[in-house]
Amino acid sequence: MTLERIFQTPIVARLGIKYPIFQAGMGFVAHAELAAAVSNAGGLGCIGSGSMSARELREQIHRCRDLTDRPFAVDILFAEVKADPKNATVVRYASNVQKLIDITFEEKIGVIVSGLGNPAGIIPAAHRDGVVVMSLCGNVKQARRLEASGVDVIIAQGHEAGGHTGRIGTMTLVPQIVDAVRVPVLAAGGLADGRGLVAAIALGAEGIWMGSRFVASVEAFAHANYKNKIVEIDEEGTTITRCHSGKPCRLIRNKFTDSWIGREAEIKPFPIQSVEYGFPLAEKARYDGEIEEGGMACGQSAGLIDSIKPAGQIVREVMAQAREAFESCFVARGDAAPSRAA
Repeated sequence: MTLERIFQTPIVARLGIKYPIFQAGMGFVAHAELAAAVSNAGGLGCIGSGSMSARELREQIHRCRDLTDRPFAVDILFAEVKADPKNATVVRYASNVQKLIDITFEEKIGVIVSGLGNPAGIIPAAHRDGVVVMSLCGNVKQARRLEASGVDVIIAQGHEAGGHTGRIGTMTLVPQIVDAVRVPVLAAGGLADGRGLVAAIALGAEGIWMGSRFVASVEAFAHANYKNKIVEIDEEGTTITRCHSGKPCRLIRNKFTDSWIGREAEIKPFPIQSVEYGFPLAEKARYDGEIEEGGMACGQSAGLIDSIKPAGQIVREVMAQAREAFESCFVARGDAAPSRAA
């Protein structure tokens, strides 16, 4: 087997992409320019629709198609909300999610990602249209439930990840989910370079789902202050809190997150907290550069990120690092060297 074939995992072949690098569909920052840049470089780019209106999502899809002829995905937050017809926030949220789903199908997107929650309700329609459905999860129980629902690819996201995340570490979580399900698994959480890709494949994953590294990219739709803050902090510069959305979410620690310490009982359930506090303040931080005033998602991989680079360069460097890591770990130790592809 050639070295290149090691990275040509089955999901890479199925989706018609070149590399097993999948860009996370991060709310606020994963717009068309970022998704297209990742896809053009050989990975799978993803538009994050969580903070978008239906009109904005359609515009972003069209923009992405103007920038690339390669496959890309759309990430939707399918998180369940308590039905409350008297609560306008809940009603508006649920209505907007359904509109995002409808547009994604109308635009014939080939890959839909559930960044939060179970997308079981769309799977029959997705499979009729040949759409691949991916879903993030944080434990084995969730992975089994998602597989039973018909999800095509499980994204096993460890505790280290930025944004909404679970309680189990990536190195422990990924092999357990690989053993528990028969569908392909991607690894997420704390992964920002080629060493992480090699480790993920060794654990049985078919690729990596990478977010924070792509926030610190030229194409990410975010203020330079946010990107530079990721470069500045180390692996201890984040915290998990419910203050952004009502659900556990890893954010850069700042005045906003600190202001909720001791006030956890005041945090409202999802999506009310996000609509009333999280999203408006996140826009101030992520778009306006007021980085102490709102939530900024980031994983513990921040300690591995030392500069802001074009997204395509990040993809290429991760692959180069993965080849180097593989060779230094196995070939340099005297093991049989796989031949290079011509």
